[in-house]
Amino acid sequence: MGSDGQLTSRFKAFWLILFLLTAAFSLSYLWFTLYPGKVDPLALQIFSDEQIQKGKVYSVVPRLTYILSFLVQATCLGWLIISGKIHGLTREAIRISRGREWVSILLMFIGIWLLLKILSFPFSFFSNYIWQHQWGFSRQSLSSWLLDDLKNSFLDIGITGLGVLFLFGIFNHWPRMWWAVGTAFFAGWLVIQSFLWPILIAPLFNNFSKVENPQIISMVEDLAKTADLKVNQILVMDASRRTTKANAYYTGVGGTQRIVLYDTLLHDYDQNEIQAVIAHEMAHWKYGHILKGVLLGILGSFLFWRIAFWTMNILFPKGKYPLEAWPVFLFLLLLFGFLSSPLQNYVSRQMETQADIMAVQLTEDPQSTIRLQIDLARRNLSDVSPSPFIEWFSYTHPPALTRIKTIQELSQK
Repeated sequence: MGSDGQLTSRFKAFWLILFLLTAAFSLSYLWFTLYPGKVDPLALQIFSDEQIQKGKVYSVVPRLTYILSFLVQATCLGWLIISGKIHGLTREAIRISRGREWVSILLMFIGIWLLLKILSFPFSFFSNYIWQHQWGFSRQSLSSWLLDDLKNSFLDIGITGLGVLFLFGIFNHWPRMWWAVGTAFFAGWLVIQSFLWPILIAPLFNNFSKVENPQIISMVEDLAKTADLKVNQILVMDASRRTTKANAYYTGVGGTQRIVLYDTLLHDYDQNEIQAVIAHEMAHWKYGHILKGVLLGILGSFLFWRIAFWTMNILFPKGKYPLEAWPVFLFLLLLFGFLSSPLQNYVSRQMETQADIMAVQLTEDPQSTIRLQIDLARRNLSDVSPSPFIEWFSYTHPPALTRIKTIQELSQK
């Protein structure tokens, strides 16, 4: 890597700002997780104090494990790079591979991947398995949970490993334009991933079937007619094998677009609430939120790849990127993803609000939509009144209380 004297003042300032923002966001997240502040008085008019406190207690562990896992991984990766310990891993990878470049790249990738996996696994296991069992949400056995984690790991190793080989390939073949090639490739990958995920990846974890309930089918047809939307993919997912929580989502692009309902939703909620959920997901379809999300993701990736190119050129001024380039790239990606969370989540919350408003317009039944939000929050132990910082930084959906306020204001117009 370039010596300290080779680093420009702008480069130093850039990394200083990056570290200070990361520290500020992390400490704020920790503080407001442990000390969330006062409950919105309106929440006490809708939910009991016991329900509110349960939601807050339940949410503490997922938040703590998220931020601590991030800090442990970022600190370890940063220490390896700054201390120079990464050079030892590089030499070992080259020795084991006997100088074969692509083998040494994969060895470096697998070594870093395993290290970060070992560091993050205890947090994931406690939050997603032990904690969910303690609160009665998880129905998975230990072997089933570990099998899911293993599937995710193999997918991550396979896809990311190919991505790392591609990264070094463009480093070597387009030394001045690899950032543009990377942006173009990532844009294509986002579209392909959005198209293929519902039909290739999701079935690895759950079974999907067509809705057979004639009442639901009739409901879908009526809502689709009102929305002037052709919806031919409403599926039920066997979520009850893993969880007692209810949910639904819209996914896919083009011919793989579909609305997926948890079977727990169909079993535990009344027809009007189910109608509100379907109308909400139809609104995502009508607005084209998946495609808009992909386009925004491409825009964000352009910014990241350009910053990565600038960073790499200063750290490795000779134009030849050694194996150390991967952990540096990964470290920058980790920090960039963390710091961009508020912007990404703000966009997501705006889309969710749009969908809530259209759902009420489609059903003309605001009271059922409000009741749905109350029931989901109560059964899923949602934090209905989080601190403003936690909501701003990490919420992909508006809190239940915010959604209820929006619907109430809409119904009064």
